[in-house]
Amino acid sequence: MSNPSESSPRDGESSPLSANAANTARRGFLKVGTAASASVVAALASNRPLRGAEPQNNSEEPVRIGLVGAGGRGAGAINDSLTINENVTLSAIADLEERKLESVLKGTAKRHEGKVDVAEHKMHSGIDAYRRILDDPDIDVVLFATPPGFRPQYVAEAVDAGKHVFAEKPTCVDPAGYKICLSAHEQAEKNGTAIVTGTQYRRQTNYMEAIKKLHEGMIGDIIAATMRYCSSGIWFRNRQPDMSDTQYQVYNWMHHIWLSGDQIAEQAVHNIDTMNWIMGGPPESAYGSGGRFTRPEGSEMWDNVEVDYVYPGNRLVSFMCRQIPGTQGDNSNTIYCTGGQCTIRGGNSGASIVDRDGKELWSMKGDIGAAYKQEHKDLIDSVRNGKPIVELKATADSSMTAALGRMAAYTGKRVTWDFATKESKLDLFPKDFDINGSRPEPQFAVPGKTKLI
Repeated sequence: MSNPSESSPRDGESSPLSANAANTARRGFLKVGTAASASVVAALASNRPLRGAEPQNNSEEPVRIGLVGAGGRGAGAINDSLTINENVTLSAIADLEERKLESVLKGTAKRHEGKVDVAEHKMHSGIDAYRRILDDPDIDVVLFATPPGFRPQYVAEAVDAGKHVFAEKPTCVDPAGYKICLSAHEQAEKNGTAIVTGTQYRRQTNYMEAIKKLHEGMIGDIIAATMRYCSSGIWFRNRQPDMSDTQYQVYNWMHHIWLSGDQIAEQAVHNIDTMNWIMGGPPESAYGSGGRFTRPEGSEMWDNVEVDYVYPGNRLVSFMCRQIPGTQGDNSNTIYCTGGQCTIRGGNSGASIVDRDGKELWSMKGDIGAAYKQEHKDLIDSVRNGKPIVELKATADSSMTAALGRMAAYTGKRVTWDFATKESKLDLFPKDFDINGSRPEPQFAVPGKTKLI
């Protein structure tokens, strides 16, 4: 194994993809068009009008949720939504694997009596199972917890179908997917439909308060920062009998870059999103390195990535993510200012601000569990009050920032934001996607050999 799929463009691409061109290209593999159009027509013609156009506070009818992706994250997302929201029901489930449907249904029904009403004909399996939910006029909100590589296209189709959306992070893993997200964001605003994303730290109280104080200038101007998402190893799934190459890659999706974007996108995007939030937007450039020592055979992932991001105002952010067993973990963001520093730690670890002498000026505990739930409450509340939240662009910016860092590290080149978002032709999604088809042998990036596309 040597070079990644990132090293060669898709056939026939001689110029940068626009949002519409990227969208059309990816839609080709699923032959979507008519299904999405039919969904919009059916929803508009049904007795249950698209929510968002009018406030729903007085409606006694529950908000009906469809879950796409019935793995651990999907089960967690629907549990959070049903826990914090009243008058909502889980009404449909879709997953590639049929065995997961009954499992998530039973577990959710046991925890949320009276909030689960999934008829047998609304249990969908297979690669096109998500379409059945988008075509269902009874479904108001769709929760997407599929592998990230599918997410831009699925979200775009849901928006076309007039659905409100919750999308897990990251929302894209490459420039082509980023353009799809920007187009979907614009369309959702036109539709009057919501898109909330799984960047729970934006709704965690200690993060919100710490960043508010930074923006208010409590310790002066922001100069630089470090961000770390360093942990131990992560799961790897062995191939099961009779799986095609594509089925296995989707089953073991974390370890294939077209599906996960590597750890910098799939996991460490939380810290990157926090830094974009603090800095007021994405960086201007990235220069990085990294490598692999402990990944199993067949994995395309690196196990460490280090990137220097330069933000407007010549503010440097030193970023590191790592997944190596036996190493010391660190999930934190430290922001250096002219009058002191702020440290915001992941999970429940809290945040603090000190002056230049180390005297604590402020601190607050963290509660990540509440934040996971709050994002779902904000989504449903925005649907009911007729003021739908559309936040896809900010999360797409952060997802693209992660991809920018990966592109820089994989190639050994300094990569600018403008190049990655305006000139790059990188599209990792297989042009010849077939769930029952073959895939090339997995390959990993080698700086100096891997090309900047």
